[in-house]
Amino acid sequence: MGSLKWIVGFLGWVSGGPIGALIGFLFGSFVERGLDSMRQLNAGADAGREDPAYQRTTRTYTATEQRNSFMVSLLVLSSAIIKADGRVHQRELDVVRGFIRQNFGEQAVDEAMRLLDGLNRQQVNIYEVGAQIAAYMNYSQRLQLFHYLTNIATADGEFSKPEKEVLEAVAAAIRLNASDAASVIAMYYKDSDSAYAVLGISPSATDDEVKSAYRRMAMKNHPDKVATLGPDVQKAAEEKFRKVQEAYETIKKQRGMN
Repeated sequence: MGSLKWIVGFLGWVSGGPIGALIGFLFGSFVERGLDSMRQLNAGADAGREDPAYQRTTRTYTATEQRNSFMVSLLVLSSAIIKADGRVHQRELDVVRGFIRQNFGEQAVDEAMRLLDGLNRQQVNIYEVGAQIAAYMNYSQRLQLFHYLTNIATADGEFSKPEKEVLEAVAAAIRLNASDAASVIAMYYKDSDSAYAVLGISPSATDDEVKSAYRRMAMKNHPDKVATLGPDVQKAAEEKFRKVQEAYETIKKQRGMN
């Protein structure tokens, strides 16, 4: 399989708990048992199996560990999104491949996609995985993770009901506010009221409520809030931030607001 240093080294908080158990099982299928790093990872996974609730550690994780944990979380939840409509679409896989390439380099792509293929053959418990993510990842990072997952769901040009339902389940599992999750979905699912949904308000909102909603969503989705995950994740956050701005400008133009 080649070197796994990009994920095993500085793996972070996903080495334990439900995610560690799942990834450890797959690694055990992929690589030789003699590798010390794999023994360490599988030991953490075994601990996760004994205690599904896992124990959150209090140690501080490095930026690299946080980024790697974010990436693994994305792969695990991506498998649930990709399988939601009963098919694995190449365009959805391409979105994940592009994320890995931009954030971890070409050398990591084959290994990550092989891992995703293994995940696609497993049953992922969204709620167990989501609880671990919610415990370790701050709100802005979880919101950015959900943004990526929504992008994956819509990559094939369709946004099916099963995909939307799985996304909503993921949002609840990683403890996002329902209005924030709806805002991200509205960035991709366009209709006459989608600009309002992006800001988390209804078309009946007053002009002052529109302005307040914009300020609130702009602050919540600001790229600086995910700076620790690296420049490429921050760049993706800038896209989400622009969509909030575009929604606000659309409403202002419709209403003739200053």
